[in-house]
Amino acid sequence: MHTKVWKMNLTNILDQDIQEAADMLKAGEVVAFPTETVYGLGADATNAAAVRKIFAAKGRPQDNPLIAHVASTEQLKELVTFIPNYVYKLIEAFSPGPLTYILPANDYCAENVKAGLSTIGVRIPSHPIALALIQGAGRPVAAPSANVSGKPSPTAAGHVYEDLNGRISGLIDGGQTGVGLESTVIDCTGEIPVILRPGGVTKEQLELEAGTVMMDPGLVTSEDRPKAPGMKYKHYAPEVPLYLFTGSISAFQDFVDKEIQAGSRIGVLVSDQTAGIFSENTHIHKLGETIEEIASSLYDGLRFFKQANVDKIICETFSEEGIGQAVMNRLRKAADSVIER
Repeated sequence: MHTKVWKMNLTNILDQDIQEAADMLKAGEVVAFPTETVYGLGADATNAAAVRKIFAAKGRPQDNPLIAHVASTEQLKELVTFIPNYVYKLIEAFSPGPLTYILPANDYCAENVKAGLSTIGVRIPSHPIALALIQGAGRPVAAPSANVSGKPSPTAAGHVYEDLNGRISGLIDGGQTGVGLESTVIDCTGEIPVILRPGGVTKEQLELEAGTVMMDPGLVTSEDRPKAPGMKYKHYAPEVPLYLFTGSISAFQDFVDKEIQAGSRIGVLVSDQTAGIFSENTHIHKLGETIEEIASSLYDGLRFFKQANVDKIICETFSEEGIGQAVMNRLRKAADSVIER
């Protein structure tokens, strides 16, 4: 299969190219596109055969539900049977944006989007290219992250091309994404909203609009049947084994030095501040200074060491305040184990 690539940016969204990509979706093909979180792999959410192509291209388990992306609140309403009042407050505050609502589903979308559940995840992305594509297609677009299942999500078109070239029909290259982590997924089927996956909108932000917000136990225990993407299966894993280090900065430095002295080829994944403790011959990849910068560059960092000559990646752990909770959620799912000192 030939993968067609369209290149555009936020100041040069080409209507003709957007419509060509949208026509591919309407014809039952899959197209990768940028959102403000990560790149998505899109298919017509009303076409079960098209949706099956997403699962095939990614190698994704069939019981892992997808998120339907829509262009407006009105289009969101077409996919569900009921919307609690607090959801309208969240939509007003955070949509378009990196927040996915789990709501009772009707029959508008194909069953394999919902993975047999009675609910559906729906999101209004804020990325102009994503919105233009959905509007051009004139239907909801089912879209998980545009990567091979289980590997780090793509935050650049090059990541998508590396994973899926020849396996999908089209790719819109819109440059780097912004948030860098997937959307927050919130279960809105009960009286109190429940976070199923932390992401670009934090618990603290949600509580300012909706009052009490709970965290789902499934974030720390496996579910037989995941209610949202990212709850059951190992995700985000780099091709080089990843270990999380918990302990003091000096203990981290000592551990890495001893590993190198013992002959291990180590890659270190750290904040800009922590990077300064290591010797110049240490193979370091810096993630940024603030937790927002770390979130934005995390997946690129996990992919960075694929081409490097290292045996293992040692990553520091971060505060779980704000979006740090989402950062650590992704790192725990990506890691082979935790080194405690």
